[in-house]
Amino acid sequence: MNPIIIIPARLGSTRLPNKPLADIAGQPMIVRVWRQAAKAKLGPVVVAASEEEIARVVSDAGGKAVLTDPALASGSDRVQAALRMIDEKGAYDCVINLQGDLPALDPELLKKVAAVLSSSGADIATLAAEIREPRDADNPNVVKAVVAWKDAHQGRALYFTRARAPAGEGPLFHHVGIYAYTRPALAKFVSLPPSPLENREKLEQLRALEAGMHIAVALADAVPLSVDAPDDLEKARAAIR
Repeated sequence: MNPIIIIPARLGSTRLPNKPLADIAGQPMIVRVWRQAAKAKLGPVVVAASEEEIARVVSDAGGKAVLTDPALASGSDRVQAALRMIDEKGAYDCVINLQGDLPALDPELLKKVAAVLSSSGADIATLAAEIREPRDADNPNVVKAVVAWKDAHQGRALYFTRARAPAGEGPLFHHVGIYAYTRPALAKFVSLPPSPLENREKLEQLRALEAGMHIAVALADAVPLSVDAPDDLEKARAAIR
């Protein structure tokens, strides 16, 4: 496959305003994420920015950014809009949607999600890591992936939920929100209206499952630190220091 990595970014975070521009050891967070993604050497890395301020810091750091409509509803919509602008001829057939709030991202995760998309023949691929902390099992902010594991490394997503699932004895898996789409799957996904389960769980990926799309899951060793709130930002700064 011929991948492209697109990082959607906007300033309007409610819990951490101006999050992409937050300073982490002398660099804006979005620049750190862009640089980590580039280390994967999978293909071009582009930031889909909703504001000029984000595009400017990426460009100043030597990266590529495109401006997308601030009114777009989701990161997936922003990724699709950016893809249409920069690749009208359809050269890239694997589109990786990378969150812009993973400043300590391991580039190997991007390689893993691209590889499982290619090997599985799925519409979409994502990642999950085994939950090690007992308190995370019942934490609604820790999204669980219910997976039919084909082997020790990959499987097929059956469901995603904020509840503890599945029931009974056995491991639980924390969903890692990095996605790889085939190009037709991304176009189909953003064309679909929000689904009932998506609205109920507040999980966008359920829209794809309700539409019958195949989501492959690769097993990750750990969950990368996601910066969603001020205390996460301090953790990221400490970790990178």
